[in-house]
Amino acid sequence: MFTGIVEELGEIVAAEPGQTTRLTIRGPLVTSDAADGDSIAVNGVCLTVTAVAGDTFTVDVVAETLSRSSLSATGPGSKVNLERAVTPATRLGGHLVQGHVDGVGTLRERTAGSVVRVGIPAELSRYLVQKGSVTVDGISLTVVDAGADSFTVALIPTTLARTTLGSTPIGGPVNLEVDVVAKYVERLLRGSTTTEGNVEV
Repeated sequence: MFTGIVEELGEIVAAEPGQTTRLTIRGPLVTSDAADGDSIAVNGVCLTVTAVAGDTFTVDVVAETLSRSSLSATGPGSKVNLERAVTPATRLGGHLVQGHVDGVGTLRERTAGSVVRVGIPAELSRYLVQKGSVTVDGISLTVVDAGADSFTVALIPTTLARTTLGSTPIGGPVNLEVDVVAKYVERLLRGSTTTEGNVEV
């Protein structure tokens, strides 16, 4: 579990394709206490650390993850947003983020006041509401305007300087994770036809 508060702007230093793609990522802060088996969100994708060496860590990325995220468009030299998993003592500065990408969006435009518009897959639009939470490349953001095929967020200078959104080009892909609470609410409201005895649950 994560909060969507990016701790560090890291860099992919090596990518080795194979049955899984092995990425080596430089991130002095997140590796300071990292160990094999730890979870680190890379551009919003929860990945498992397989090795730590100095200020770099290694992760293995399966084909399914590459096909469902923007990590397939990264390589050596790519900047990535990094966040360690939360602990019971962590401040919840953003919102509850699982690190499970729901879809890949596209940065459509940058407007005045550091507002950016992100295009989204149609099936995700129902989970976005004005002033609601959304995760873009692992960054917890507040929705300004929610449309049928896009939404806007306002980025403060710190976010632009300390995350990939400051340099993502127009047309560039971004990982999206909608608020998991919205998905649970939808499931509960939809109900179920499963029965136990005479009681519908």
